Amino acid sequence: MTDVPTQETPAALERSDEQALAELKRACDSVRAELGKVIVGQEEVIEQLLMAIFSRGHCLLEGVPGLAKTLMVSTLAQSFHVDFSRIQFTPDLMPSDITGTEIIQEDKATGERSFRFLHGPIFAHVILADEINRTPPKTQAALLEAMQEKQVTIGGQRMPLPEPFFVLATQNPIEQEGTYPLPEAQQDRFMFKVFVRYPSYDQEFRIAETTTAQFNPQVEPVLEAQQVVELQELVRRIPVAPHVIHYALRLVRATRVEQDEAPDFVKEWVSWGAGPRAVQYLLLGGKARAALEGRPYVNTADIRAIAHPVFRHRVITNFNAESEGITADRVTDRLLETVDENADAELAADVTRAFKA
Repeated sequence: MTDVPTQETPAALERSDEQALAELKRACDSVRAELGKVIVGQEEVIEQLLMAIFSRGHCLLEGVPGLAKTLMVSTLAQSFHVDFSRIQFTPDLMPSDITGTEIIQEDKATGERSFRFLHGPIFAHVILADEINRTPPKTQAALLEAMQEKQVTIGGQRMPLPEPFFVLATQNPIEQEGTYPLPEAQQDRFMFKVFVRYPSYDQEFRIAETTTAQFNPQVEPVLEAQQVVELQELVRRIPVAPHVIHYALRLVRATRVEQDEAPDFVKEWVSWGAGPRAVQYLLLGGKARAALEGRPYVNTADIRAIAHPVFRHRVITNFNAESEGITADRVTDRLLETVDENADAELAADVTRAFKA
């Protein structure tokens, strides 16, 4: 299908926005270069992290120990000129250890006592929630509330979190003893669930070679906090043609067992499908992906490219699927094969003709 810039007018983005889009692409290329000083490979993971950041979303990274998940997030934070906090989640961590707490402070001159709030590590731009499945549900919920509301309420007083604000959480999939897995409904707060996989042979050779020698790369910040906020607003302004929205909507609705649009394999393998957040994040992620490539419009290829990280924690497989070794990613593969991205070809052609007129 022909890529379609917009459903409205040929000049969907103003000239200043087009220039800002080019600046965004240059900035992201610079961020990738800075990350490349420390991180070997993992290009797809880095791209998905950047898409989440510029979409104002949060990411859940899952991978076995030793794949540099923590190092990747901390290095990403260094490439932005922002405040960074790392929270190591443990079974004894309390909600106040994240959000902060009120203490009684005495004025030595007058002897009067008053409450003073001590800010917790959540008051930063980038939060690394390390091993989020190691802490009890009450503490997990405190973090997830802050993610959703972008504020913390202490003693009846609301305190906004800084902008930009995003949480990059990690979890270990192989150790289940002493863990508290995030419920599926809470995982839905994360825009993407990203799998961090083993490196290739050549990449692992480079890792072994560099990390066992005298190796001390310096990561330079590329963007200020306010610049990140402005670029997030720019991504939101990127238009999406109706046929792309319809395609994203059909993909999501096809995951719901009770819907007529659901294919037979979904009814056989899925217990619960994706909710409305999936459509929102497909479109926002598509906008961010287009922006990272310097394009002022979204196409169906953008939607297909991010379907797996959007669906893998929202499509809940049943016992039949688990007994056959069918994962959410496998269901997504079948959906991408089944749901026709050209179903609105006539509508897309009309928009293309309007764009060329």
